[in-house]
Amino acid sequence: MMIPNAIEVVTLFVDDIAVSKAFYQTVFAPKIVYEDAVSAVLAFEGAMVNLLAASQAPPLVTPAPVAPAGSASRVLLTIRVTDVDATCAKLEEAGIALLNGPIDRPWGRRTAAFADPSGHVWEVAMEI
Repeated sequence: MMIPNAIEVVTLFVDDIAVSKAFYQTVFAPKIVYEDAVSAVLAFEGAMVNLLAASQAPPLVTPAPVAPAGSASRVLLTIRVTDVDATCAKLEEAGIALLNGPIDRPWGRRTAAFADPSGHVWEVAMEI
């Protein structure tokens, strides 16, 4: 049996659609595929990110609870870039605070991390 392994959409539960959408447009400049009052679907290369109001999440994950914003990091989403330092400079120019990095990791990557307004952690990475 073959299990599909192509990720189509990652859904992130967010606290404020407008604030989150503005953040993602500033950082990634994605095309908006769909949006309504409770969601915005953004096109990334090879996948989409669905920003969904946390209030709409329970039916999707029941019986598991929806964690409150800022409760803890449970996911790290990595974007490959050609120059981590240049990317970090652009992030900082846009007012995005880095959580860590740029730092050379022992597994052969240079990385830096930042969080969106709802606490989802993103990492930019390149091969050393």
